[in-house]
Amino acid sequence: MAADVVAPAFDPERPARLAAQVALRPEPFGALAYHYGTRRLVFVKSPVLVQVLEDLPSHASVRDAVEAHAQPDDAPRFLAALSRLHEDGVLDGG
Repeated sequence: MAADVVAPAFDPERPARLAAQVALRPEPFGALAYHYGTRRLVFVKSPVLVQVLEDLPSHASVRDAVEAHAQPDDAPRFLAALSRLHEDGVLDGG
């Protein structure tokens, strides 16, 4: 019996990027994130969150990317969404 691999916990102070097997397809509501490895489809329901996802590689941390695109009052909501996307395997790092 193989041991389950546990992903590291999400840390917004670390850098992150879209997982290599994930593609974003722009939609009027935001985007669809498709993971080719798991064949899972995730709805990203915010155009601003899509901008954050696309811009993650150019920032030293997830928090920096959020602060570059989101209003300060929206940052906790975006960080929570990114944490869920990390759990879903859409993000590497973070």
